[in-house]
Amino acid sequence: MEKFNKLTAVAAPMPLVNIDTDMIIPKQYLKTIQRKGLGKNLFAEMRYKDDGSEQEDFVLNQPAYRNAEILIAGDNFGCGSSREHAPWALLDFGIRCVISTSFADIFHNNCFRNGILPIEVSQEDLSKLMEDAERGANATISIDLEAQEIRGPDGGVIQFEIDQFNKHCLLTGLDEIGLTLKKENKVTEYEETRKMQQPWL
Repeated sequence: MEKFNKLTAVAAPMPLVNIDTDMIIPKQYLKTIQRKGLGKNLFAEMRYKDDGSEQEDFVLNQPAYRNAEILIAGDNFGCGSSREHAPWALLDFGIRCVISTSFADIFHNNCFRNGILPIEVSQEDLSKLMEDAERGANATISIDLEAQEIRGPDGGVIQFEIDQFNKHCLLTGLDEIGLTLKKENKVTEYEETRKMQQPWL
């Protein structure tokens, strides 16, 4: 998993509430177990017309936000089914951080497991960040995970809270498999001990 420490990038404003995982990546794109290639179908039903051409007014199709790495979203982002394809699609598009007032629990946890930083802020702070994002490519937002700070284009700073275990995993780039492999010697030692104690295993 790619480490997350500091990020300065364009933020795309998406002020919709209750954006569910089917909106993030529609069900017809869930046939793959590959994490790559899903970015082109991110928000597909909002992003494309029936003929496959782009919806010009959708935020990620606008020139200022085509390379956005931060998403400023409305309440209850990532609700609905528990599909892990949702963070896969966000990450494959290039989104490394989603900021909202609240997230669905499973989506929230899946973000951390895939290298995306979900940040919860107050409604007041979200409104300010949404205003900043609406200024387009000339107004970037900076995220400092170590300091737990969001810095706006005008220098304003917002502090955010985060579970310290999840913070450690993002800073070090360790997912659950990586964390297990850090203790590979202890796992091997345990397996050898079990073989001696119960050779029929």
